[in-house]
Amino acid sequence: MFTRRDFLTTSMAAGALLAMPAAAKPAARRFDAAEQLRTLEVGPARLGVCFLDTATGEASGNRIEEYFALCSTFKLALVSAYLREADQGRINLDEVLVYTEADLLPWAPVTRKNLAKGGLSIAELAQAAQEMSDGAAANLLVRRLGGPAAVTAKIREMGDIVTRLDRYEPDLGLVLSADLRDTTSPLAMAQLVRRITTGDILQRGSRERLLHWMQNTKTGFNRLRAGLPAEWRSGNKTGTGRTEGTTNKCNDIAITFPPSRSPIIIATYFDSGEYTEQTEARHEAVLAEVGRIAAQWAIS
Repeated sequence: MFTRRDFLTTSMAAGALLAMPAAAKPAARRFDAAEQLRTLEVGPARLGVCFLDTATGEASGNRIEEYFALCSTFKLALVSAYLREADQGRINLDEVLVYTEADLLPWAPVTRKNLAKGGLSIAELAQAAQEMSDGAAANLLVRRLGGPAAVTAKIREMGDIVTRLDRYEPDLGLVLSADLRDTTSPLAMAQLVRRITTGDILQRGSRERLLHWMQNTKTGFNRLRAGLPAEWRSGNKTGTGRTEGTTNKCNDIAITFPPSRSPIIIATYFDSGEYTEQTEARHEAVLAEVGRIAAQWAIS
């Protein structure tokens, strides 16, 4: 079991690694991750993956600059934006956002459980959006910030010129092949996660809080984490698209801490090329295999 102290210690170590001079950048890895990743694309499926070394900036993957549906992975950027706003004194995380049953969605485990309270604090909603991927919590946070365009603007302020949010849950999951709405690229998301988790976008306390929430995230244990070594400290945020009229999406973004090495960011976006009424174990198995490939890449 990873403790908060363990996770925060490695976070501080990551910051030290980022301060290493450019001359310390190692030679490119001999392990060819791209070749192995391509074998996971079967039929019409499309797999976008970026592995990113937080210390050197070295990246590898498959379709790293192509566009993919964000689905709920946007919630990590949303939560980070709120923590940044709080750091800069523009938002009070104790502020309570009021909601009613009309605001609930089919997947709203935390907001539904607390419906009788009539509202939750921004901090509670942010934690629910990250740890449980609560869609109603995310929508409330998006509205409070000013809508999808305002969220995109905050993402731009954090240095990401690619990722964009255009709609609310659950509509943002309806992304067709030529649609750029509610999309990102694996490279853009990996770089954003690197800046959020190991850079100076957030103050130390907020960064540690986010890492703790990522570690405690309850979704995605059959995805990247299933392929990463159990002894590596890891945190993630999933995204799932299962909307009739488009293809199933199975996504996951993570930070993982190999022993005695710099943390690795993994951004994975899998468009299955098919529609089914439920999340398929075979789709999650693709992401588990990405996790195993990432572990090989990290130590090569």
